[in-house]
Amino acid sequence: MAASVLPGKSPTGARLMVDPRWRAAHLLLAPHRLGFFLAMGVLTGAGVWWALVQLDRVSGLLSLPYALSPSLVHGVVMTFGFLPLFFSGFLFTAGPKWLAVAPPAARQVMAPLLLQGGGWLLWLTGAHLHGLTALAGLVLACTGLSWVTLMFWRLIRRSRAEDQLHARSVGVACVVGCVSLAGVALSLFLGLPALARAWVLTGLWGFVVVVYMVVAHRMIPFFTSSAMPLIDAWRPFWALWLMLAVAAGEVTAVWVEWQGPPQGLAGAWWMAVRGSLELAAGGVLLWLAVIWGLVQSLKNRLLAMLHIGFVWLGLALLLGGLSQWLGWAQGAPVLALGSLHALTMGCLASLMLAMVTRVSCGHSGRALVADGRVWALFWLLQAATLLRLGAAAQSPWAAWLLLAAAMLWAAVMLAWGGRLANWYGRPRTDGRSG
Repeated sequence: MAASVLPGKSPTGARLMVDPRWRAAHLLLAPHRLGFFLAMGVLTGAGVWWALVQLDRVSGLLSLPYALSPSLVHGVVMTFGFLPLFFSGFLFTAGPKWLAVAPPAARQVMAPLLLQGGGWLLWLTGAHLHGLTALAGLVLACTGLSWVTLMFWRLIRRSRAEDQLHARSVGVACVVGCVSLAGVALSLFLGLPALARAWVLTGLWGFVVVVYMVVAHRMIPFFTSSAMPLIDAWRPFWALWLMLAVAAGEVTAVWVEWQGPPQGLAGAWWMAVRGSLELAAGGVLLWLAVIWGLVQSLKNRLLAMLHIGFVWLGLALLLGGLSQWLGWAQGAPVLALGSLHALTMGCLASLMLAMVTRVSCGHSGRALVADGRVWALFWLLQAATLLRLGAAAQSPWAAWLLLAAAMLWAAVMLAWGGRLANWYGRPRTDGRSG
């Protein structure tokens, strides 16, 4: 007689029969596995590469050749490289639940994900060997991202769910990402690096930040209320519209300033108005972070990581507004790189570490907790962010602070990425499928 099994559970004997060894075939057991695995590869590879670039800058030990500006290469891969791969894994896991449709099989997303992973390998290699090699990598990555975007829009069109706002907002952001990455490639082909940088920033705010904001609006209140039942899942739509308006405003600023900030009286008014809007938006988002349960979340490490990451978004806008006001007073913008890295390292990387850890724990059969190792890595990431902000302050030690930040970032991502990549190639610990 067959063993009685609760729904969704596997009998102990079945659990014992599962091969626990790491196998590449296990990466195709669920859509998120391959996407997250490739994202970890690009993330750790780009982190180690950037640390070596900084080491070479301060010491000259490696004498690295460059076919493209390393700063531009860094900006492109940090914006369009690993994050869209994480997005793909998340959207084909959570997205179908939002839309009440069947998820795609893991093998259906394999080709576009491999195109992106291979494209970023070519991009980093070509940055040192030949510009055309790097461009070929961008074409492959853009093709893979466009393919994933088309697949996600097919899910949206199949859906009959009443609430599709979050999914459609993400879908539009992905289109912006495809256009922005194509714009980077075309700009470099035409020999216009300043235009390429404008497209990178457009992709950052119009694609990456929008996806983060939409997911944060939907998931942070839900996760908080689930872990702390006394806190309601309050997510007013005005908060989402505010965050999307902030992203749209920053994209507008990119194109106003892509050939240089406005000069004279017009420039002074531009910095004053932009700075005021950023300060106001940053203040509202910090207030929202408190309302969403920032203080209460500190009792739960995994939840605290999400809330602290969201706090960095408000801080980045405050720092950006302060930068504009100081520029207004001094006649030129200052601290811009500090604001940018408060956003990318403080907000986006912190939320990435928290969200990917949560998804990976839940879909590998592990408890939804941040253990001591993850908690320590999270705080080391905060330290790396502060080092990078110190480097942006243009101190005499800026180059060494930048090297320290890059090396600490690489170490954190290697430790975190290596651990989770090990999970993706193994079956779930609870014996369930997926």
